[in-house]
Amino acid sequence: MRLLPALKALRPEESALLSAAEVEAERIVALLRIAVALGLMMAMMLAVESVRVIDEPHLRRQVGLAAVTMLSYLAVGVLIYWAIGKGLFKAWMIWPAVLADCSFLLLNTFLSLLNTGVPGGAVFVMPAVWMAPVVLAFGVLRLSPLRLAVMVVLVAVGFGWMILWQPPATTPDLVGRIRLSLDSPPNFMRLVMLCLAGVVLVVAAVRMRALLHRSIEEARQKANLTRYLPSQLADRLAGGGLEAMQEGRQQQMAILFIDIRGFTSWCEGREPQEVSRLITEFRGRVEEVAARTGGLIDKYIGDAAMILFDGERAAARALDCAEGLLAHMEDWRKTREQAGDTGLGVGVGVHWGEVFSGVTGTSARLEYSVFGDTVNTAARLEQLTKAQGMPLIVSADLLAEAGAEPAREGWTALPAEVLRGRSKGLALFGKAQG
Repeated sequence: MRLLPALKALRPEESALLSAAEVEAERIVALLRIAVALGLMMAMMLAVESVRVIDEPHLRRQVGLAAVTMLSYLAVGVLIYWAIGKGLFKAWMIWPAVLADCSFLLLNTFLSLLNTGVPGGAVFVMPAVWMAPVVLAFGVLRLSPLRLAVMVVLVAVGFGWMILWQPPATTPDLVGRIRLSLDSPPNFMRLVMLCLAGVVLVVAAVRMRALLHRSIEEARQKANLTRYLPSQLADRLAGGGLEAMQEGRQQQMAILFIDIRGFTSWCEGREPQEVSRLITEFRGRVEEVAARTGGLIDKYIGDAAMILFDGERAAARALDCAEGLLAHMEDWRKTREQAGDTGLGVGVGVHWGEVFSGVTGTSARLEYSVFGDTVNTAARLEQLTKAQGMPLIVSADLLAEAGAEPAREGWTALPAEVLRGRSKGLALFGKAQG
């Protein structure tokens, strides 16, 4: 079940990054394929030189077959490396490369059986079989569980079929040929292939460790960002969007302010720990409702909070948040009163309009902010709740954008208010505590 998150659908930008990483991995595999082919050719020359004279025809054919296979394998590595360097290699081409690796392994092993006339039951004495760890190590480097699984299945099925294979004719000197396959030169080749597989796995371990360090660094950067910015923005910024967000933009947004009523007088004579505990409870309840409605808490200002809503159904979600906050805070007030504490009310103001939004500051101190008349108006609506004696006041602009019907949903039309900084009256609606 732990593998399932790796198989979930990716966003287009994530898919592009993954494809680029897979092509880079295939470039490393191509280099290693070249190194493995050259290493095996050198080892074969040393092994053949140690024998000096090869009288058996099947051994000469075996050496020739191995040479052709290694040269072909080298050519594949060079071709893929060249194609990647020229930008001609696409992510889908990794699958043919995977099949080529498995085909070279299985074909070389089977041709060795045909050449020696040894039955399939002795397939694992063939030196070519020891190329399997190298091929599977390439699969590890590709960082694709699916491709590695396909390789394992192909190799297992191929070798399984060879085990059952029988030569068309019985070889007269079967025991002698098997014994030759276990002689020093073939064993030397097996040792070289085992060492090459180890080298490939070391490269894979180094690469995965580098990826792990990069992930840790990105997580650290994201954690640093969340110290200064709302968590909803950290993903976007950690993904490289800081410069774009520092440029800022004009957008439509709902702005909500909430403030505790009577907080200043309540604080008189209170212990700091009691004040801190109340603020913590208040903010916890604000965060719960904001998270449920998709609101972004821009900042806390003492006993007040500013919450932003943008994107799909922003105005409707802001309205849901405002009514949810009233209900939540009313429950909190009753709970405090039942416990013998002073119950505190709140005032909420919400407005909809155009704002400037963006990230300001340096990498050492970042702040996401919104500016404009919409923000100022929302703050003044929250202050107006005191004079109107209503815990919630919103603008007609917000209700219109949210598709709300004031008459049916319990809203009370308030006199148009000429707020400070405005030349015209703003149509407002209020709602008493339900």
